[in-house]
Amino acid sequence: MTEPNNSGSGKMWGGRFSEKTAASVEAFTASIHYDSRLYRYDIAGSKAHAAMLADHGILTREELAVITDGLSAIEKEIEQGTFVFRRELEDIHMNIEKSLVERIGPAGAKLHSARSRNDQVALDFKLYLRDQCDETIALLDGIRKAFVMLARKYLGHVMPGYTHLQRAQPVQIAHHMLAYYEMFGRDLDRMVDCRKRLNLSPLGCAAMAGTGLPIDREQVARALGFAGVTANSMDTSGDRDFAIEFTSNCTMIQLHLSRLSEELVLWSTQEFDFVNISDKFCTGSSIMPQKKNPDIPELIRGKSGRVVGSLMTLITLVKGLPLTYNRDLQEDKEPVFDAVDTVTASLAIMTELLENLAFKIERMAAATMKGCMTATDLADYLVLKNVPFREAHGIVGRAVAYCLEKGCELPDLTLKELGQFSEVIAKDVYEVLSVEGSVNSRISTGGTGLQRVEEALVAAEQQLGIAQ
Repeated sequence: MTEPNNSGSGKMWGGRFSEKTAASVEAFTASIHYDSRLYRYDIAGSKAHAAMLADHGILTREELAVITDGLSAIEKEIEQGTFVFRRELEDIHMNIEKSLVERIGPAGAKLHSARSRNDQVALDFKLYLRDQCDETIALLDGIRKAFVMLARKYLGHVMPGYTHLQRAQPVQIAHHMLAYYEMFGRDLDRMVDCRKRLNLSPLGCAAMAGTGLPIDREQVARALGFAGVTANSMDTSGDRDFAIEFTSNCTMIQLHLSRLSEELVLWSTQEFDFVNISDKFCTGSSIMPQKKNPDIPELIRGKSGRVVGSLMTLITLVKGLPLTYNRDLQEDKEPVFDAVDTVTASLAIMTELLENLAFKIERMAAATMKGCMTATDLADYLVLKNVPFREAHGIVGRAVAYCLEKGCELPDLTLKELGQFSEVIAKDVYEVLSVEGSVNSRISTGGTGLQRVEEALVAAEQQLGIAQ
């Protein structure tokens, strides 16, 4: 079978070159060692493009058949691990096209009609990220379900809530778990929105100005499941907003995982002793036999730097680029691939860890009994007795100082002792000074009161389709 004349460079694009590409240049410019993971999307795009070309007379039906069969054979070989990738062919696109031409001859050389590697790589990248959006959304659903299951299991049990890492007010464990449910829910919403914006086909924009050949971009878009096509060929050629947005969303997810990891690390210390992380998710020390280290949360916390770094790489990559395509954009994939691998692995293993997590409810309840944690409730009590809040704040502050000096808690004070700080304090004050009374008094929407948490939990279970 004959092949197109590639002239002196030996490249598919080498018609105007008279010298062979230097080996050092081939090594420096190659991307096949990482973009080979796009093979499935490159082949799917090529099949849809070929079908459209045949419908518009640029390919014959016979040529379409051999192209489709050839692409299917290449895909099978890649999946089986028998396909030989060649670095001198630079990238996944040229590796597949070169192999196709070698297999089927001139028909394979017609496949690139009305497209450029510029719109081809954008297509592959979008198809890949669309699938990654779907996978990440499913993983986010999974971790949100784990939080809801924990909330249901520990509904009614209390723990200290913190500000500035200081004990602040008693809350329900379930309320704390549902806080993460909301946090990762925003991540899910962002990923859904990202998928909508990237779901426009770039194919047919060619190098940067479109094509004069008779094509139907919308046909290819429909065949590949896109919602439509991009509107401007110049914008499309150099656009990587979709990759930056996706990686930004990954960064938010990893930051949220890192915040959760920090709490798990703290809670698993002897100083807190709030949780038992299953031995399956911990490791020991090579020298200290007694150690049980929360390595999974620590690693997830540490991996945040990788994802943040990926986002910074992409932002820096595009900040000075003129329209349209520039070779700099070859550097867009490795940071995205690394962000994908890091976030999906972190979400999966954190979900598994949460499914095996146990709270030490007695220890957590005992921690709410110290630190005058119902002080705000006493202030609210005074407000309801018509004491201005700022005045009430001062009264309670003095009562807390008295407790610290005496070495006791607010509920331990007698009515007479409390009365020295305000004459409006009566015996009904003890209803609000208890932890249970404090928690259940938080009846505002979004609060930690039992009724509100139960309502939020039911709504979450309904959203996730969890049977009650």
